[in-house]
Amino acid sequence: MSSTDAIATDGSGLNVDAAVRNRYSSAAGTAQPSLCCPVDYDPRYLEIIPDEIIERDYGCGDPSRHLAEGDTVLDLGSGGGKICYIAAQIVGPSGRVIGVDCNDDMLDLARRYQPDIAHRLGYANVEFRKGKIQDLRLNLERLDDDLAEHPVRDSSDWLRLQEQAEHFRQTEPLIDSDSIDVVVSNCVLNLVRNEDRRQLFHELHRVLKRGGRAVISDIVSDEDVPQHLQADPHLWSGCLSGAFREDRFLQAFEDAGFYGIEILNRPAEPWAVIEGIEFRSLTVRAWKGKEGPCLERNQAVIYNGPWKAVIDDDGHRLNRGERMAVCDKTFQIYSRPPYADQITRIEPAVDVPLDQAAPFDCRRTAVRSPGETKFGQTPETRLPDGDCCGPDGCC
Repeated sequence: MSSTDAIATDGSGLNVDAAVRNRYSSAAGTAQPSLCCPVDYDPRYLEIIPDEIIERDYGCGDPSRHLAEGDTVLDLGSGGGKICYIAAQIVGPSGRVIGVDCNDDMLDLARRYQPDIAHRLGYANVEFRKGKIQDLRLNLERLDDDLAEHPVRDSSDWLRLQEQAEHFRQTEPLIDSDSIDVVVSNCVLNLVRNEDRRQLFHELHRVLKRGGRAVISDIVSDEDVPQHLQADPHLWSGCLSGAFREDRFLQAFEDAGFYGIEILNRPAEPWAVIEGIEFRSLTVRAWKGKEGPCLERNQAVIYNGPWKAVIDDDGHRLNRGERMAVCDKTFQIYSRPPYADQITRIEPAVDVPLDQAAPFDCRRTAVRSPGETKFGQTPETRLPDGDCCGPDGCC
């Protein structure tokens, strides 16, 4: 164990980074079926992927099902590149896929087949970068180059290295802020040590564009994992003892500023059970873009149901069938997934320009009077002229 490994613990004495690195370096060379859950991938996208990559893929879900043509995709913990090469086919030549991993053996496996897969696709839209998923500003290959020129021999060299790493973060970030349409990850977040997880979700949020989304498949537990299991390197590197408790997994997205958080897939049967604790795959989607001022433009929304009332991530309560007052930012958010098919939007009769809009107090829940959305419109009377108002008969 190196001196660097010795300090990379999670607080319980377990060297998480070293345990994960050693396990996945081995798994890059020899398939380890126990590292993954059974997942049904679309066979169309597997045809061009070499068997060596498929056999050494370790995942618990398929976030690629939620990508679209033209997306710029970031795969956290891309491993041998399977999800990246699936994504490359879905996003097409107008899209782009970036895989990030810090394991040299996995990166070598993923990069080995890049030219061949690009030739078979007819375009090259995949690249792999070396970095830690909780520190997406630091390009580790850039740091490797610096270390080759300036080896660390004493504490002064080590301090210079820390300063150089921060310089790279600021001037040459591995992944730029607000540059990604979709961040995906497949059974990797649970491998990050506990004290780095707040930063991990912050980085997830930082790199996404406004309106972008995270689609994450990971292993979660139904109960807290006790310390003696968390201290087991085999269980941690096997995606078990580092599992998020499922409710806290969702809370981590909310704490990082995401909204519209939803569970896309949760198997009824657990993947594993240890001491009565159930571990299963969970696929979650969450959106970025609720930041910004709240402005009054006389807009309203009606929640269509089926629930009697719902509360969104900003605390807005929507009562079924009632015209609820919302700010322009919320009005625009509700026009997009995951809300659009549950909401009827009511535009104001007279547009209020953004530069003339007054502040809106989003802390309140208020019903919008129909007269407010019609403000500025001349009252009128309009009756049907003998025509039926419905396709199948008169009202």
